[in-house]
Amino acid sequence: MKLFSRIILLLGIVIVVTFSSCNFLDVDTYFEDTFRQDSIFHSQKNAEGYLWNTPKDFPDPGAIWGNSWYPGQMASDEITARWRTGEFPGILFTVGEINERNLGSFNIWPGMYRIIRRCNTMLAEVDNVSDMSTRDKQLYKGYVHFMRGYAYYHLLMNWGPCLILGDDVLLSSEPASAYDKERSTYDESVEYICNEFSMAAQVLPTSAQQSISYYQRPTKGAALALIARLRLYHASPLFNGGDAARRSFGTWKRKSDGAYYVNQSYDAKRWAIAAAAAKAVIDMGLYDLHTVEADPRNPYPLADNVPTGNYPNGAGGIDPYYSFSHMFNGEGILQTNKEFIWATESDNVYNYTRHSFPVYFGGWGGMSVPQRVVDAFLMADGRTIHDASAEYPYENDLTQTIGGSGRNLGSYVLRGNVPKMYDNREPRFYASIGFPGSYWPMNSASQDATYSKKQFWFSKEDNSGITGAGNNINDYCVSGYVPVKFIHPDDSWANGKGNVKSAFITRPKPFPIIRYAEILLEYVEALNNVEGSVTVESLDGTGNPTTVTVTRDIQEIARHFNKIRYRAGLPGATDAQLASKDEFQKVVMNERQIELFNEGYRYFDTRRWGIFLDQDANTSNWRGLNVEKDRTNAGNNEGFWDIVTINTQNIRDRIAKPSMVLLPIPHNELLKVPAMDQNPGWDR
Repeated sequence: MKLFSRIILLLGIVIVVTFSSCNFLDVDTYFEDTFRQDSIFHSQKNAEGYLWNTPKDFPDPGAIWGNSWYPGQMASDEITARWRTGEFPGILFTVGEINERNLGSFNIWPGMYRIIRRCNTMLAEVDNVSDMSTRDKQLYKGYVHFMRGYAYYHLLMNWGPCLILGDDVLLSSEPASAYDKERSTYDESVEYICNEFSMAAQVLPTSAQQSISYYQRPTKGAALALIARLRLYHASPLFNGGDAARRSFGTWKRKSDGAYYVNQSYDAKRWAIAAAAAKAVIDMGLYDLHTVEADPRNPYPLADNVPTGNYPNGAGGIDPYYSFSHMFNGEGILQTNKEFIWATESDNVYNYTRHSFPVYFGGWGGMSVPQRVVDAFLMADGRTIHDASAEYPYENDLTQTIGGSGRNLGSYVLRGNVPKMYDNREPRFYASIGFPGSYWPMNSASQDATYSKKQFWFSKEDNSGITGAGNNINDYCVSGYVPVKFIHPDDSWANGKGNVKSAFITRPKPFPIIRYAEILLEYVEALNNVEGSVTVESLDGTGNPTTVTVTRDIQEIARHFNKIRYRAGLPGATDAQLASKDEFQKVVMNERQIELFNEGYRYFDTRRWGIFLDQDANTSNWRGLNVEKDRTNAGNNEGFWDIVTINTQNIRDRIAKPSMVLLPIPHNELLKVPAMDQNPGWDR
C-alpha cells in the first residue's frame, strides 16, 4: 500500500512471500524464511527494503465504508443503507451478524501481529547492519517504533486491551506454551502505545524536514497527534470510570491479579494529559487550517454576526465553502495541505463516492444520511435549528421553497424550488450533504445534458430515486440525503451512458488520517474538562519530555475553537457556552459531528462518550424523507416531504448492546492463546 511510501522499494531483491492465516504465533511464512535473516540485515539497502515492505499489512485508512478494517461509517449513526452483504460488515455488525467466528474484513488481527513481529525483528537486528550510520539507525528505529505503535493502535481501536509482546522475537522452535500470555489492561495498552509513538517522535523528521516525495510517510507530527488522540479517548467516559465503563466492563477483570481491564474509577487528571498532548502538536507551529482566498467578484455571503477580520481573527479574506470542500474533493493539493498532519491517497475514497451517485447516473446509490445529521448542521449565523433567528430562519415545512430563481452562495447554487429547510445553512452543510433539490454539476459529462447539471430529489418518481434504480432493488437512497464531502463538481460516473464518453472522477482523493482540525477539537474538549490547575508530564513540540500546567482557560478554548468556526464562515462560541463546562461539551460534541462528518470518527466518538447504548439503535435517530413516495401528486403517490422512520430491515433489526463497544477476538486466536480473555459479551 501507499501509506508510508508511495513505492515499496524492491532494491533488486526478488522476494516470494506467502501469507496464510498468520498471527504472531505463525512464523513459518515470513520474509526471512525465503530470504535469510542474516542477509536482510547484511546491508542498509536490504534492511530498508525490509522496513518499507512491512507497511503493506496495514489496511487502507480510507476503508471506512465497504470492506472496512473496523465497523466504520456503516456502523455509525451517520450513514445507513439497504445493503446487507459481506462488502459492508459494518451493517452486519449493527444487526448482530458479526461474531468471533465471522469477522469479515475486520479481522486485521493476524496482519497487525505480523507487523509487530517484523518490528521486533528489526529492533533486534538493525544494530548489526555494518554499513548503516548511527544517525540512520536511530531514524530506522524511529520508524519501527512508529509502525509497532500503529499496529497496536489498530488492535486497541478494534479490540481494546492488547496482548503486548514487548520486544520478544518469537521463534518457531519455541512451544506454543511459551507465548501463552494474558492481555494488558486498557490503561497499560495506552501507555505502551503512547510510549512507542513518543520514541518515534523524538527522532522522526517534521513535515518541514521531510522530502515532499515521502509525503505519505509518518512524521514527528503524526506521532504526536496519535498520542493526542489516544489520550483524549483514554480520558473519555467509556475508558475513564463513566457510566458506560461500568455498563460495558464493570465485571471484566484479569484472572491473574483481579485488575479491571477497563478503569472503573474516574481520573480527572487524564483530561489535562490529553490537553497537553494536543497542545504539543499545536506548539510545533507547522500546521494550520486549510483556507482558500475569497473571490472579491463572487464572495461567499456571511451572516451579519460573523467577524470579518482577516482569518484567523475572523472569516474575512477566505471562501469558507471552498476552504472546507477543497480539502476532500480532489481540488486541493494533498502534498502541500498544511491541515493534513498525515494523509494518504485512497482508492477506497475514490470508489465509494460512487455510492452517493444514483444508479441512473452511473452510480451504485444507497449511501443514506439520516435527518438527525442534517439537523446537526448550524444555521448561517451559528445558531442551531432549534434556536434559529428571524434573520436566518429555519423552516421545517418542506413544502415551503426558496422561490424565485434561487440564489448563489459564492460559487454554490441553490435553485428556487429548493425547500427553505436547506436555506440559510452553514457552508459545511453544502459541502457535506446532498439534499433533495441540491444541484449536481457533474461537469465532466457536459456533452450530454441528460447526465449533467441536474437537481437530484431522491423521491420515488425521480431518476435519482427508486424509479431510476431499476432492477437494483437496494441501490437507492433511503433517507433523501447522501454524503457529498469527497465529491468534486466535475465528478461524474456516467461514462458510457448515452452520448457521454469522457466523464471522470477527480483524482487523487485524499483521506486525512489526522488533520489539524481534529487536534484543535481534541484540545478544546480536553481543556474544557480540566478541573482546577493540573501539572502533568507530557511531550513538547519537538517530542522531548516536559512538564506542563493546564487549566480550563476560557480565552484559550475560544481562541482555538473559533479558528474552526471562522474557517467555516461562522461566529465563534458564545460567552454563555464557554462559561458552562456542560454546555460547551455539547457544543464540542456537535462540532465534531459537523466538522468530522463522514471521516470515520463517529463510530468511536459515540462509544467513548457513552451515548452509543442509548442512542444508536433508537428509531428517533433514524428518520428521513419518505423516499417511497413522490414529491408531486402526479401519480397519486404524494408524501415524499413527510419525515418518517427509515423503512428498511437494517434499521428495524439494528441493536446496541454493551458488548458492541468492542469487537470479539477471533475464535482461532483464542484457541492458540488459552490465557487470553475474550471481550465481555462475546463467546470464545
